[in-house]
Amino acid sequence: MTTTQDRTRPTVRPTELASAERGFTARVGLGRLFAPVPSEFLMIASAALILTVFGLVMVLSATVATSVSAGASPFEVVLKQGLFAVLGIPLMFVASRMPLLFWKRVSWVALGVALGLQLLVFTGLGYEDAGNRNWISIAGIQAQPSEFLKLAFALWLGYVLYRKHTMLGDWRHVFIPVVPVGALVIGSVLAGADLGTAMVLVLIMLGALFFSGVKLRIFVLPLILAAVAVAFLAVSSPNRMRRIMSFLDPNCLADYTDGCYQPLHGIWGLANGGVFGLGLGNSREKYNWLPAAAHDYIFAIVGEELGLIGCVVVLALFTLFAVGAFRVIRKTRDPFVRIVAGGVTVWVVGQALINIGVVLRVFPTLGVPLPFMSQGGTSLLSVLLATGVLLSLARSLPQTAASGQAARTR
Repeated sequence: MTTTQDRTRPTVRPTELASAERGFTARVGLGRLFAPVPSEFLMIASAALILTVFGLVMVLSATVATSVSAGASPFEVVLKQGLFAVLGIPLMFVASRMPLLFWKRVSWVALGVALGLQLLVFTGLGYEDAGNRNWISIAGIQAQPSEFLKLAFALWLGYVLYRKHTMLGDWRHVFIPVVPVGALVIGSVLAGADLGTAMVLVLIMLGALFFSGVKLRIFVLPLILAAVAVAFLAVSSPNRMRRIMSFLDPNCLADYTDGCYQPLHGIWGLANGGVFGLGLGNSREKYNWLPAAAHDYIFAIVGEELGLIGCVVVLALFTLFAVGAFRVIRKTRDPFVRIVAGGVTVWVVGQALINIGVVLRVFPTLGVPLPFMSQGGTSLLSVLLATGVLLSLARSLPQTAASGQAARTR
């Protein structure tokens, strides 16, 4: 029996219900897309973007004179570098959207692909540059596979140590498979005589072990082995010994035409800048006086043209990047996030400190680029991808109570 109340009650058709559910799903999807990100995300992303743009400006300034003198366009070098920036920045934000499960699943594949590319340098595709056989050329495109090997190695270490995080009190679970695979990865770079990149890979491995929480006595042994290996490789190479001896020589000016030429011009470039610099574009060292002015010694050009103020700005941006990354490490409850973030942070910040230390003659010449800023498309692309991984890890941080309440009320 149908009552009057039943007849007057509005009915909801199935198609209308499905439409309403689709609208709700769309609203939820858009809400997740535009959800607020942690402050660590903003710190890391803003530092990376500003450093990248800053680096493009300095690469243009450092190469415009030599490009014109060679009969090429003054924008030839910076346009190539800018192409990698245009490619790398979107990839950075795409990587930032990837879930943690993706990085865990891809870690083994990434290491295998990166190691395979690194081994190509010993085939007909590889070639030598400045004494290092660490480059490949495919269809006219040059690349340095070891740059991608850094990121793949950090992801692999994070996944392996994450899977074993309850067994890291036993040295056998720490050393296997980390030490054999690490020796293969680092050895593939050392076989091409690139000690600087190999040292960065050692830093990544030590950083991952440190942030995995292994016992100090287990951590110290790989540190000693790494120091002994670096010392042996330095002593066994006449070229490296020449750099070290010129670095230790208090009367370096007497060796001006040999090992001290590049370090001296780097220091002179910084000294010429003073506090306020000579002005953007007014460097004197870039007129073929300073080798690798746009590569390993880009910081010297920053100091010469923008002075102490410009150098402090660069250091402040790397500090902002480091603070954001270390806050991710401190706040996370996931061992995988902590280990990978620690490895990537040690890589980027450690490499920056090594590069700046070389320019300041705190370290001997090692041939390590300044992240985000030095000329080199492979280096820029790899460090932007690594930043994207860091941003993805930052998104996984637990929300505060306030932000969680705000998300529930929307």
